[in-house]
Amino acid sequence: MKENGSDENSSGRGIPGPTNPMVTPLLTDLYQFTMAYTYWKAGKHAERAVFDLYFRKNPFGGEYTIFAGLEECIRLISNYKLSEEDIDFIRSCLHVPCEDGFFEYLRGIDCSDVEVYAIPEGSVVFPKVPLMRVEGPIAGPDGGMGASKYCYIGGFDATSNVAAGRLFGIPLRGTHSHAFVSSFMTLDEIKDKSLRKKVSKSTCKDFVSLVQAWLSKLQVIRSGIPNFCAVALALNELGYKAVGIRLDSGDLAYLSCQARKIFCCIEKEFAVSGFGKTSITASNDLNEETLDALNKQGHEVDAYGIGTYLVTCYAQAALGIVFKLVEINKQPRIKLSEDVSKVSIPCKKKIYRLYGKESYPLVDIMTGEDEPPPKVGERILCRHPFEESKRAYVVPQHVEELLRCYSAGTSGKETEPLPPLKDIRERCIQQLEKMRPDHMRRLNPTPYKVSVSGKLYDFIHFLWLNEAPVGELL
Repeated sequence: MKENGSDENSSGRGIPGPTNPMVTPLLTDLYQFTMAYTYWKAGKHAERAVFDLYFRKNPFGGEYTIFAGLEECIRLISNYKLSEEDIDFIRSCLHVPCEDGFFEYLRGIDCSDVEVYAIPEGSVVFPKVPLMRVEGPIAGPDGGMGASKYCYIGGFDATSNVAAGRLFGIPLRGTHSHAFVSSFMTLDEIKDKSLRKKVSKSTCKDFVSLVQAWLSKLQVIRSGIPNFCAVALALNELGYKAVGIRLDSGDLAYLSCQARKIFCCIEKEFAVSGFGKTSITASNDLNEETLDALNKQGHEVDAYGIGTYLVTCYAQAALGIVFKLVEINKQPRIKLSEDVSKVSIPCKKKIYRLYGKESYPLVDIMTGEDEPPPKVGERILCRHPFEESKRAYVVPQHVEELLRCYSAGTSGKETEPLPPLKDIRERCIQQLEKMRPDHMRRLNPTPYKVSVSGKLYDFIHFLWLNEAPVGELL
């Protein structure tokens, strides 16, 4: 393990710490530590996971984006270490008593076995294409810092950012990410199924079975709500009270009203006092217009999670980067959503940029890691990830692989050097000069095509159909 402040990463390169002293291991959401504890309790904390970092939409109404910030990520990873003061603060923030062994585990965490593959800084990049691929233990915390202090002054109740909580004393709140849900494939992965009753020393030896018994009694809409209700009712039976749910996509007004009806129905049917008032929180890029529309429609939302639009102006909204689990223990994972733009592209991938006769980039294509790379002069089928009719053949005159290794972990792979700022700037200028003018124009630019190989397309849709629930008409 590396000690805090080490100037050497796993590849032996001397890399200083982050430029900004605010960038610390606590620069993350609270739920990353609550999830880490659950992974540790379940014995899943060391399982190998693969995450993609990408964005869904270009900013400013344009059709391209410039990638920057990689060096700061590598600086943090190369010097990652929780201090005793950090661990003491984390212990004080967690709302459940955690075993001492978990904090001993946190003391030993570094990123010596984390692998990072990324597109070089200064490159022109496009939506859905992974900017970075991070491979390592599933329990590694991650996240970012916003204008938490000023939002709190302006009337917000809490922040999810741990560093802001420590530095400014702002109350911390958090839920969990989708990766937490999708990383558990079966109930057998829950090692410790016991739960002590709140008001007595007796213990429920199989809490999971208690939840399943409640689930069998519930006949409600097909969604995540029955699962929550079953867990909440089982907790209530042992003397605990579930806090609430978070809605993060879909028709927030309709879903909140449906959820409230279900909660009220359960309160009446099972005589659970106060269940109808279970808290409903809504998020998903909320802004003033969204809140106004919700109020006009009528809704049952009790609280809002707002970030992006709070600290940015509409003319220059934040990029909206996401960090999604795409593989765990070599098993591909996919996030499904009613909003197709939020469906993730599963498995570990390679990315190539295909150039045409005039040396302009034609398309970026993602392939499975084990697929052979596209070849110059070879006719290649490029498919839209989700729309069956959008496809085209391309015969590239030049092929460029985009992801490079910048942190090898324990793999022994050769790593790319981190270039100086002037080289990054030069790369950016060259990349922009390579782009076709119609992609770069300010008004109505031509969309740049991002595609997947035929084999990856088939796999995405196989997994999609396999994981999506089958509806039932009554």
